[in-house]
Amino acid sequence: MAETRRRFVKNSVAGAMTAASYSQILGANDRVRLGLIGYGLIGAFHVKTYKQHADAQWVAASDVYAPRLEAAKADCGPQCKGYPDFRALLDARDVDAVVVATPDHWHALHTILACEAGKDVYVEKPMTLFVKEGRWMTAIARRFHRIVQVGTQGRSAPYLPEMQRLFDQGELGRIHAVRIGTFRNIIPGFGRPADTVPPDGLNYDMWLGPAPKRPYNPHRSLYHFRWFWDYSGGQMTNLGAHDLDFVHNLLRLKAPEQVYCAGGRYALTDDNGETPDTQDAILTYPGGLTVTITVREASAGRKQGAGTEFFGTKGSATISRTGYQFYPDKKIDPASAIPAWSRVPGHPVANEFAPVPWTDAHGVKSSVELLDLHSRHFLDSIRSRKQSIADVETGHEIATACHLANLSMRLGRALRWDAATEDVVGDPEASAALARPYRKPWDEVPRRLKL
Repeated sequence: MAETRRRFVKNSVAGAMTAASYSQILGANDRVRLGLIGYGLIGAFHVKTYKQHADAQWVAASDVYAPRLEAAKADCGPQCKGYPDFRALLDARDVDAVVVATPDHWHALHTILACEAGKDVYVEKPMTLFVKEGRWMTAIARRFHRIVQVGTQGRSAPYLPEMQRLFDQGELGRIHAVRIGTFRNIIPGFGRPADTVPPDGLNYDMWLGPAPKRPYNPHRSLYHFRWFWDYSGGQMTNLGAHDLDFVHNLLRLKAPEQVYCAGGRYALTDDNGETPDTQDAILTYPGGLTVTITVREASAGRKQGAGTEFFGTKGSATISRTGYQFYPDKKIDPASAIPAWSRVPGHPVANEFAPVPWTDAHGVKSSVELLDLHSRHFLDSIRSRKQSIADVETGHEIATACHLANLSMRLGRALRWDAATEDVVGDPEASAALARPYRKPWDEVPRRLKL
């Protein structure tokens, strides 16, 4: 099967595929023929989303759990073929592009092998499980001239250009800090089920794939995978990636210079999860900008603390996947910030000054479903052969920052990052943790592709 796939890649992808040649392939039915890998919580949502586009058609689905595969085929429609092994889906000549909605530890391999097979890819975020996977994915996407779009749908927000314009006009003044807050409350947790045998119809070995071999546990598969380091980076890479993407995009950032993070699993003591329920990271970017990311899995949090807030010398602004709001500060005599009752000799004396706003308030709310817009961008990129607005390179940059936060927390120290070499400065232990070994036979993939 792998040899068949390599022959197909050699014969059909050798060299760049132009927009014109790709249009000829799509011209047979004027639809992008889609294959889904992973029919879970998000996979089912993607099936619904792409059905709304007249120029897209689901023709294939793959899942390692038989009941979900049958559900996927029924959801995608009668033209959809089912593949228990995703490699057979990648060999299918009637699939133009794939949507990868599997657990995080599979994202890189599914994307790499799909690109090699000549498919364009929409891959869910977080894009990777460890830092070096992102560079591998970017290299392969460029080598095989594939469109790879990451599921950071905030980049498709219709209000983003307007907010960018206000930033560029200096409405907030100089932005010097950003605060991100993600809050949920899943107390008391999900319990501690005993290890057992996999359910009927689940190919657990394939579900694990490149991850270490572990006894089957209900919390290590199908839904709860995000609470284990083998498969995920917890909520830092899950929810944190969405909000940090707004920051990188709007402020045109690439990578932090230093990352420090503290936290642990302190509140959820009655379950067998591993990833933190309490986590605070400080990312310092060139020029001194600091981005603080707060994650809580055991507190719903105040609504005022959730989302992404930018602080500037003239005001602040918040943004989320539903809209944005600018809050202008008022011009004041700096001395008036000293309490009026203070008349201690030597202190500045406040002048008479009527505070006025630096600028007007701005805000917009949007009820548009961002996944609809984001999937539209993916389909348009496939046809134009122009890089997506959520390109694989940006996905790598966002995931890297989140992974560094997790790594700092687990090592208990700050990390300095060299973006040019993509390495931790002066810390061999941290550098070694930027990659993880794949379990056989999946460890053959990066070697074969010389990654």
